[in-house]
Amino acid sequence: MTQDSTKSAEREKRWAAFSSVIAAVFLTLMKLIVGVWTGSLGILAEAAHSGLDLVAALITFFAVRLSGQPPDREHLYGHGKVENLSALAETLLLLLTCVWIIYEAIHRLFFKTVEIEATIWAFGVMATSIAVDISRSRMLYRAARKYHSQALEADALHFSTDIWSSSVVIGGLALVWLSGRLGSEWAWLVKGDAVAALVVALIVVYVSLRLGRRAVGALIDEAPSGLAEQIALEAGQTPGVQTVGPVRVRQAGASLFVDLTVDVDRSASLEEAHQIATKVEDRVSSLVGNGDVVVHVDPVRRSGESLPQTVSAIAARLGLRTHYVHAHEIRGRYFVDLHIEVPAELTLEQAHDRVSYLESAILKELPQVRDIHSHIEPMATPMPPGSTLTPEAEKELGEQIANIIRELPAIRGFDQLYIRPEPDGYDIALHCQADPSLSVAEAHRLADQIEKLIQRRIPGISRVLVHVEPAGKD
Repeated sequence: MTQDSTKSAEREKRWAAFSSVIAAVFLTLMKLIVGVWTGSLGILAEAAHSGLDLVAALITFFAVRLSGQPPDREHLYGHGKVENLSALAETLLLLLTCVWIIYEAIHRLFFKTVEIEATIWAFGVMATSIAVDISRSRMLYRAARKYHSQALEADALHFSTDIWSSSVVIGGLALVWLSGRLGSEWAWLVKGDAVAALVVALIVVYVSLRLGRRAVGALIDEAPSGLAEQIALEAGQTPGVQTVGPVRVRQAGASLFVDLTVDVDRSASLEEAHQIATKVEDRVSSLVGNGDVVVHVDPVRRSGESLPQTVSAIAARLGLRTHYVHAHEIRGRYFVDLHIEVPAELTLEQAHDRVSYLESAILKELPQVRDIHSHIEPMATPMPPGSTLTPEAEKELGEQIANIIRELPAIRGFDQLYIRPEPDGYDIALHCQADPSLSVAEAHRLADQIEKLIQRRIPGISRVLVHVEPAGKD
C-alpha cells in the first residue's frame, strides 16, 4: 500500500469512527428524553445501551487515531493492538450495563410496579433508532471489512445489536399499549416492557462475550482460525519451495504479522534463494492483505540431487569450496576425487583436519561412497570490490596467458582477451582460433585444457571462459 493510499485509508477510518460518535450522541439523548418521559424501562435500557455505545464509539475513535500511527522506537510492531484494547474496554462497559438492566428488570417483574406510557413518541424514537442503527452499522461494517479493523467491526456490531434490541423494545411497548386497550384482565401485558429489557440485556451479554473473546485472543497473539494452514498452502505452491516449515501468525489491530520458514534446494545460489523468498512474501501478502511477512529460508537436500551437488553443499556448510569433483562407480560403490579449497592462512595440519572433517561428513551423508581422495589448495585471495587493474599488471597477465596458449599447437592464435577484477579474483574471458575441421568434442577438450592451465599457473584467477572458434572466421 502506497503512502497516499495509507493516508486515505486512515482518513476514511477516522471519519467512520467520528460519525459513529455523532450518531451515538443523537440516539442516547433521544432515548433518554423519551424514556424518562414515558417511564419505559425498555427505552431507558436502550438509552443506557446507547450511552455505552457512545463511550465505545469514543474509545474506537481515539483507538483508530492512535493505531494508525507508524512504528516507533518503543513500538516496533506499530500501535495496532490499541484497537484490540479498545474492543476489550467496550466489552467490559457493555457487561456493566447488563448488570444494571437485569437488576432493574427483575425488580419491575416481581417487586414493584412502574407506570409506562406507550405514546407515539416512544414508538417514534425506537423506529428512528433502528433507521440510524441500520445506516451506521452498514457503513462501519463496510469500512471494517475494507481495512480489516477490529475496532470498527466492534463498533458496527454494537449498532447491529441495537437494531435487534430496539425491535424487542418496540414489541414490549406494543404489549403495554395492548394492556391499556384490552382491559384490566390483560394488565399483566405491562410486564412486557421489563421482559423486553431482559431480552435486550441477554443480547448485549452475548455480543459482549463475542467481542471480549476476540479481543483477548488478539491480545494474547491467538492466530486467526485456519489462517496458518492457508498461508502454508499458498507458500508451498511457490516455484522453488520444497516444503514449508513452521508458520507463525499474530494480529495487531488491522495488521497481521507472519513469520514462516520455507525449505529451498541447498544448491540454489543466494540470489535464487532470495528471489524465492520474495515470491513467497508476495503470495502470502496478497492472501493476508494488510500485514508484514518475514520469510526464513532453510537449505535442504532435494530428491535427485547429483553427487557433485551434494559434495559442494556439504563443503559450503563447513566454509570450504570444492571443484573438479569426479565420481567413479564400481559395482554400486563410488570413489570420489575432488579439489578442496581452504583458507590460505591455515597451516597444513589445520587444513588437513578440516578436509578430514569434510570427508567424514561426505561419507556420513553419502553411504554409497566407499573412499575419497582430495587435493588441498588455497582459496583465491579476494580482491577489494571495485578494484581496477593497472596497465602494467594487465599487460603482465596477458603475457602469461599468451605463453600458455603458445604451448598448445592445436591453437592457431587468440584475441579478444578480457581481464575483469572480481571480489574473489580475476575473471578471464578469451577467444581462441583452432582448425575448423576439429570435432566439437576435441574443441571442448582444448578449451577445458586452456582453462585448467590458466587457473593452475596464474594465482588469483577466479573464473576462465574460453571460446573456441574456427580459424579464418571473423
